[in-house]
Amino acid sequence: MISHNDSMHILIADDDEDDRTFFSEAMMELKMNNKLTLFNDGKDLMDYLANPDIIMPHILFLDLNMPYMSGFECLKGIRADVRFKDVSIAIYSTSSSEKDIEETFVEGANIYIKKPNDFTKLKKVIKEVVNINWQFHSSGLNKETFFFSI
Repeated sequence: MISHNDSMHILIADDDEDDRTFFSEAMMELKMNNKLTLFNDGKDLMDYLANPDIIMPHILFLDLNMPYMSGFECLKGIRADVRFKDVSIAIYSTSSSEKDIEETFVEGANIYIKKPNDFTKLKKVIKEVVNINWQFHSSGLNKETFFFSI
């Protein structure tokens, strides 16, 4: 079981440099006691997660459309590994396609977030998602609560 006593370890995998920068800046402005690790693509993320000595993440923000290895492929690989059963996965994508939402729900993501197009909304999304009681949220997961909107 993941302990939330100390700072949370948050990962984000997104091939868009601007999106990674905005996310990182939003986290800094929120002054949350969290460690953020950034990845440029799905392959880098999966290489990191393959190391048995990593600090286990609490939440992983995962873009869907990335080169080398898509967010869908990462999601399937992560959910196939028992080490990551307690990791909450937030799909973080520009897509609002019903097909993408359905597939990521079925594959075991915890929440689907359409990337906000303004910095204030991004900060609000991050704050709310990081502060979700994931144990409760995951146990009551259904399609109505899966798509997160502000």
